[in-house]
Amino acid sequence: MKTVRNSAKAIIIADGKLLAIKNVTEGTVWYLLPGGGQNHGETLVEALKRECVEEASIEIEVSDIVFVRDYISMNHEFAEEDNGAHQVEFMFECSIKGNTQPVKGAEADPWQTGVGWLPLNRLQEYSLYPSQLRKLLYHGIPLNYPVYLGDIN
Repeated sequence: MKTVRNSAKAIIIADGKLLAIKNVTEGTVWYLLPGGGQNHGETLVEALKRECVEEASIEIEVSDIVFVRDYISMNHEFAEEDNGAHQVEFMFECSIKGNTQPVKGAEADPWQTGVGWLPLNRLQEYSLYPSQLRKLLYHGIPLNYPVYLGDIN
């Protein structure tokens, strides 16, 4: 029986730009929010703080939850690559502690090549996933938007 995986993600916006994890597979560049899977016995906030250190070498302050999404891979374009994955992502508004500049972390995933600051008004130009974030974050973190986004990619 397959299980559902929880994942915590950071929405970090500074100077009109979104912090994203830069990845490359088979020559294709794509971006994700910093963050990752929750371990047993770990809160979502603890998972998010750990993942931001691992992926971007930053310590963060975690604020409010902004979005929750299901990702059921069989319903999307990466069904074969993601091998039947079902993940629930909890996206939090965050900020970087101190003046630390994000860089590729020591425990980054093998396909991660770095980090990048993506201009909010140009998000449509990037392969950012979930792709709905390109519209949702165009003007920054939206106010009064439904938190649960459903099964999106």
